[in-house]
Amino acid sequence: MVEAMRGAALVAAIVTMGMLAGVFYSFAISVMPGLAHADARTLVDAMQQINVAILNPWFLISFVGAPLFSLIAAALHLGPGGRPALWWVVAAFTLCVVTLVVTIAVNVPLNDTLAAAGAPDRIADLAAVRDRFEATWVHWNVVRTVTSTAAFGCLAWALALHGRP
Repeated sequence: MVEAMRGAALVAAIVTMGMLAGVFYSFAISVMPGLAHADARTLVDAMQQINVAILNPWFLISFVGAPLFSLIAAALHLGPGGRPALWWVVAAFTLCVVTLVVTIAVNVPLNDTLAAAGAPDRIADLAAVRDRFEATWVHWNVVRTVTSTAAFGCLAWALALHGRP
């Protein structure tokens, strides 16, 4: 029964971590590079709309689920037989926490500042708003893309170890 619970927790952690990493990866390779070629009004408007739209239960499942299921998987691997996978799960959880800290400490405040700037039609200097937002947001999004993808890899390896006799 414990082995089944360990496996289920690992699968849940992998799926939610993969979803989270995929969101950040998509922004890193397509959304932000695409918006980099747009004018300031388009970037500000698009990011304001995206930042409202992403606050939904589906995103919350991955944002909360990835660390929660990773922590549960780590706890379940503390017992006998779980040691080979444990350290990979702990590494994944640690990387996930770094991802969340970057998101909460850097990206969310930048999103909030962008929202506080108001409607793009009413912003006097859109270029300045963009300049205060874009480069820093993109840089830290790459950091959280790397950390969440590494966490996904650690969890995948933990599942491979879990499945070994």
